[in-house]
Amino acid sequence: MGLLDSVLGQVLGGAAQQQQPQGGGLGGLGDLGSLAGALGGLLANNGGQGGLGGMVSKFEQAGMGDVIGSWIGNGENKPVSGDQLQNALGGDTIAAIASKLGINAQTLLPMLVTMLPALINQLTPQGKVPEQGIGNQDDLLSSLSGLLQGNKPT
Repeated sequence: MGLLDSVLGQVLGGAAQQQQPQGGGLGGLGDLGSLAGALGGLLANNGGQGGLGGMVSKFEQAGMGDVIGSWIGNGENKPVSGDQLQNALGGDTIAAIASKLGINAQTLLPMLVTMLPALINQLTPQGKVPEQGIGNQDDLLSSLSGLLQGNKPT
């Protein structure tokens, strides 16, 4: 997952450094591999959450379709708070991801608030959700590889 780690590192920018709990870095995460897997679980078609289309539906049901729409669209990304993100995705989903990563939800949410808008923006360069979603986790890695080779985030 080195390539996805690299993309996530770029997407994060300095956000991880701002969120340094006692362990430093990403809340004690040794590398971004676990976090990459968790994000793949949220966004990939085979991730169990309905993929990107499922996430859009959850945001719409939470009254935040305009927020996720801005991440997918080509304009400026609207901000989201940790509480809004938890409301849209569900506390159980956030708790499960945090548990898988060995951190608590209060550590995870600021990372997701920073990473999800930028990552979704990068994965939807046409400004819309692809009809077949963004693919399985392996497809997601390939997409991110293409982004790195041709469209490196700045």
